[in-house]
Amino acid sequence: MCRNIRQLHNFEPPATSEEVRAAALQYVRKVSGSARPSRANQPAFDEAVEAVAHATAHLLEHLTTSAPPRNREVEAARARERSRLRFGTA
Repeated sequence: MCRNIRQLHNFEPPATSEEVRAAALQYVRKVSGSARPSRANQPAFDEAVEAVAHATAHLLEHLTTSAPPRNREVEAARARERSRLRFGTA
């Protein structure tokens, strides 16, 4: 769907509320087709972001897995390597 929304489940340390809200904001921006809503639409936009963030936090709290938690630094290094291989070095 949206490349900017990253997986938040099963990381050590767990996702912060800021990361959850950032993912919710990206989702609402994508669905609405607007990065910056008009003043008339701002309340609905903000309400949607909060609702999606709440639902996301609820989901993350209730998911279970038998896999060991992933390390954020290791995953970031892997992503950088994939990007380097895909796009080449600058």
